Amino acid sequence: MPRFAPQQLRNIGYELFNALGCRESDARAAVDHLVESNLFGHDSHGAIRLYEYARAIREGRFQPDAQPKVVKDHPAAAVVDAGGALGQVGATFATELAIEKAREYGVGSVSLRNTSHIGRVGAYPLMAARQGFVGQIFVNAGNLGYQIAPFGGIDGKLSTNPLAFSAPRRDHDPLMVDMTTSVVAEGKIRVALNRGDRLPDGWIIDHDGQPTNDPKDFSEEPYGAILPLGGVVAHKGTALSLMVEVLGGLLSGLGCANGSRTMISNGVFLNVYNIEHFSDLDEYYDEFESLVAHVKSSRLRDGVNEILLPGEPEFRCAEVREKEGIELDDTTWSRICEEARAAGIDPGGWA
Repeated sequence: MPRFAPQQLRNIGYELFNALGCRESDARAAVDHLVESNLFGHDSHGAIRLYEYARAIREGRFQPDAQPKVVKDHPAAAVVDAGGALGQVGATFATELAIEKAREYGVGSVSLRNTSHIGRVGAYPLMAARQGFVGQIFVNAGNLGYQIAPFGGIDGKLSTNPLAFSAPRRDHDPLMVDMTTSVVAEGKIRVALNRGDRLPDGWIIDHDGQPTNDPKDFSEEPYGAILPLGGVVAHKGTALSLMVEVLGGLLSGLGCANGSRTMISNGVFLNVYNIEHFSDLDEYYDEFESLVAHVKSSRLRDGVNEILLPGEPEFRCAEVREKEGIELDDTTWSRICEEARAAGIDPGGWA
């Protein structure tokens, strides 16, 4: 399996997307996002998407030169239509708009539609947190609705419907919550398929509702389903998923799950909060660090060395992969090279 320095992998992505007609700034927005996902250990949302996005551009499903537009604008709220632009382009535009509104009005709420697949949803609240704001996002998949079985059911009816949250800390990386409302992101099953791996217990069921560890029971007919988040209390995962459908699908105007197996766009709802409109900044940071210390002071279970906050595994993984590089499975690399050749690029000098 080939291994790449992060910047080497970025340069490959830039060349591929530029050859497909993307503006330089848009190519960088998408590729930098994907490589950061690999650095954070979320390979399901990293370079494995390079060939997927490239194929979507070639087939006309993603528009490489589209520009997001504000179609409804209010002091603290807006609706953005990205016109089919790469998801990272549309979501970055919407996040920056929400930050500016929060900077002036205390809160910025922006919904986003027609923006393809926005990737790792935790990236966007993290953008806000890195500028000193609290960020929150809810993301559905429009009419796509076949991946996740509702609590008590065995047929896939919902999407993974992720949500994320990030809040700044004093002198530390932000708190970063990034989760699906299903047991696992669908992309992690793609990673397992490409690597030839079995799945852990409790991720998916087959077409007859029986537990299985074979990713093909999800990806091939007769299709199985991913389970909702929560195990014995998975009604909570289904409830969260329906909340995301309303916020991401209805408030963006994109629509909700109806059984489609084709995703045109994510539906997105973003909130950004200006801390100083609600709290004294020093008091916020002092109390946050007190909370962290309190949580980490718990006695540890057997086999556990440290209590980690949401986001700490990702930031630590990034430090390691910046030095050691990012490894791609052979299937992912082969498909990236196939898309490169389809775009008129000889990938021979990349590896």
